[in-house]
Amino acid sequence: MRITHTVIESPYGPLTLVAADGVLSRLYMEGQRHRPPQETFGERADDGPFPEVIRQLEAYFAGELTQFKLDLAMLGTPFQQRVWHQLQQIPYGETRSYGELAEALGSPNASRAVGLANGKNPVGIIVPCHRVIGANDSLTGYGGGLDRKQRLLAFERGEPADALF
Repeated sequence: MRITHTVIESPYGPLTLVAADGVLSRLYMEGQRHRPPQETFGERADDGPFPEVIRQLEAYFAGELTQFKLDLAMLGTPFQQRVWHQLQQIPYGETRSYGELAEALGSPNASRAVGLANGKNPVGIIVPCHRVIGANDSLTGYGGGLDRKQRLLAFERGEPADALF
């Protein structure tokens, strides 16, 4: 398997894009929790999926794209895969609680497991784990940091970056 990566600038800091055999498999923010060592990102490259991923990310950050249309190669358990698919169903600018996601998956008592799978999402922003909140509408953990989560949610709602959730 050929692993390659590139780094781009974003309004939320540098983003490292990682591809496996030419398909986007991971997206990491600077200082992200669970970020693996740099040497696992493979060689630096600008080909493969990166031009299209960058185009769509730029359109998203410009407020012109609300749903990504990219092939993804995310490795995870079948349950994690189901959760990550469900994350992609949350509309732009909206949020869901862990319990609501568990309900949607047909496992109403699995909100904790949903939270763990959400935290392992390998392709943040594109697979919008930032749209998941606590049952009481509170901001909860986010691998990229709560400040980024708040800013992403405010951005998607068309609110000032410092707006309180």
